[in-house]
Amino acid sequence: ILGVEELKAEVIMYGAMIPALQAKRVDMATSGLYIKPDRCESIIYSEPDLCGAEAFAVPAGNPNNLLTYEDIAANPDLKMTTCAGCAEEKYALERGVQAGQIVYFDTPPSGIKMLQQGRVDVFALSGLGTQDLLQKTNDPNLELIMPISGVPIGCAGAAFNMNDIEFRAEYNMALAKLKATGEFAAIIEPYGFSAEATAGESYLTRCPDGK
Repeated sequence: ILGVEELKAEVIMYGAMIPALQAKRVDMATSGLYIKPDRCESIIYSEPDLCGAEAFAVPAGNPNNLLTYEDIAANPDLKMTTCAGCAEEKYALERGVQAGQIVYFDTPPSGIKMLQQGRVDVFALSGLGTQDLLQKTNDPNLELIMPISGVPIGCAGAAFNMNDIEFRAEYNMALAKLKATGEFAAIIEPYGFSAEATAGESYLTRCPDGK
């Protein structure tokens, strides 16, 4: 739709995506960056392409009865894993989890591996992402806890350099066309995502001054 003839994809660390955009090492990040006010000071977002609840992965039976981030905070002996700079890190710290309780993973599958090895007690990430990981891992010794009470529904969008306003506008127009024709739903729903969840959501309400 945008007429891009050649697309080069690059895998980079989650916490390096915003610096890469700022330095123009990449033109766009499409790895599920949640739209958050503090990030809107450094980058600009497209309209949301994914929205969903938060989730935990825990040992089967949920032996520590972890249903909220406050439950993790209540037991300083517990360890959780998430990615540095993720929304889940912020949710945890805001709700009393100590920095020393958080073990950062490099990739989500490596975080699940930590849980399987008993190095952490809980894995925290977006609901859809966690659900997909557990389905692929297919380990009966792990259990999904979703939704997590007390945290907002998160929305992610494509991210751009602050100066790429025209690029963002063209991307948004193309995304709107995909949503209107039903093609967007056809693309994401086979992977367990919901196109309907993004309806009525906008970066304008999630970024200060509608950046």
